[in-house]
Amino acid sequence: MDHKRKTDFTIPYKSSGIIISGTQYDRRQKLTPFQKAEIFHRYMTEAVSQRQLAREYGVSRRLITFIVNPESEERNKELLRENKAKGLYKYDRKKHTENIRNHRRYKQRLFQEGKIILKDG
Repeated sequence: MDHKRKTDFTIPYKSSGIIISGTQYDRRQKLTPFQKAEIFHRYMTEAVSQRQLAREYGVSRRLITFIVNPESEERNKELLRENKAKGLYKYDRKKHTENIRNHRRYKQRLFQEGKIILKDG
């Protein structure tokens, strides 16, 4: 009797059905186009620093820099492409696995506290 293991599938985690993207529990900071325009306008017209704006909007100073100076964002993206081509920024499997595990635990905690519901299907 020949037994073969089927290894090309994964058992889904219950937390994969819990969607938090775009909700108040999504920990990634987002700025609306209106907020970006407001930041640009305030920086250009008022005596407000990038650090001050970053604190007010709950984002990094670097993001504020990219909003008020789009050329620096393009320059940064080009440098990132060059460094990736040189072999820098290698994928760290252990770090990625730990990040995924922490994210699943966060979603499960929200689900257990009744703050979010499980997606059907």
